[in-house]
Amino acid sequence: MTQTPTAAEEALANATNDASLARSIARSAEIEADIAVNPGRYRMFTGVRPTGNMHLGHYFGTMHSWKTIQDAGVETWILVADYQVITDRDGVGPIRERVLSLITDALAVGVDPQRSTIFAHSAVPAQNQLMLPFLSLVTESELHRNPTVKSELEATDGRAMSGLMLTYPVHQATDILFCQANLVPVGKDQLPHLEQARLIAQRFDKRYGRAVKDHPVFRRPEALLSQAPMLLGLDGEKMSKSRHNTIELRMSADETAKALKKAKTDSERVITYDPVTRPEVSNLLMLASLCGAGAPEEIAERIGDGGAGTLKKVTTEAVNEFFAPIRARRTELAANEDYLLEVLRQGNARANEVATRTLDDVRTAMQMNY
Repeated sequence: MTQTPTAAEEALANATNDASLARSIARSAEIEADIAVNPGRYRMFTGVRPTGNMHLGHYFGTMHSWKTIQDAGVETWILVADYQVITDRDGVGPIRERVLSLITDALAVGVDPQRSTIFAHSAVPAQNQLMLPFLSLVTESELHRNPTVKSELEATDGRAMSGLMLTYPVHQATDILFCQANLVPVGKDQLPHLEQARLIAQRFDKRYGRAVKDHPVFRRPEALLSQAPMLLGLDGEKMSKSRHNTIELRMSADETAKALKKAKTDSERVITYDPVTRPEVSNLLMLASLCGAGAPEEIAERIGDGGAGTLKKVTTEAVNEFFAPIRARRTELAANEDYLLEVLRQGNARANEVATRTLDDVRTAMQMNY
């Protein structure tokens, strides 16, 4: 039986979380400064589930940083998390199309396959084999406390949760740890997943000792916190592929204009930037700002009493101008499926090489190398 926490216990938990977040923010700033001087110290890992097409929220949330981190000299690993598609779904959908679309988007925003590794879960068996020893290092109650698992359980409306959904945080730990990544770009809401991976790495070393070359088997991953503001969907709700309230990277200029015309605003004619009381209007101002139209407040002042129509026109022009070169590159890439598959094949080969080496180290530490 689960006990309800007291007010004092909740206050203590919140204070602890606030202190932990403050430390993460400070450490992220230190890492960002160090990358400019010592990029070779880091291996960056990030992953995306191919459940739909990538959109502007993905781009400004994390994708824009992939090229920046890569160009800084940090070894970059990008996972196409195809196995994780079925954590909360009954099937994979048009998975092949979505995987290729994700690879196309990654290359279009500047990821260089000669300097970065793009790979898929389903092609790296040694990585997935880490699930068994990792599961022995966590408890059921710990998994139930994970924010993603908790929110999924609340959203099931009585439907039984799959074992894969419950162990989703552990699978994410295999993603990060198998390739010896020590840098993971995340939002604040994803910090618990990263902490789970760190905890698993620590427990593995404590249980099995430093039996491989007298050093820890796994590096300790740290967070590079995203500073990008969270964009709302066109309906004013959380931007989500499943809600169909996004502007996809693959959309044409005309499709973008059509989508933005339907964006939710409000009845006030004078445009102001006020995220608290006018979130939908402010969201469009922020989107235009991120696309180079100026500060949100400046854009609002220029529009004045031009109303929602002018706001949507300004935002559409900014978005289409900003993404024009990315979309042109994307169109070129999408026409060459053989190249996309070759990029994935090479990335899978590199991931398998590293995963096999890591699994060998794990088996040695566990004295199972026979």
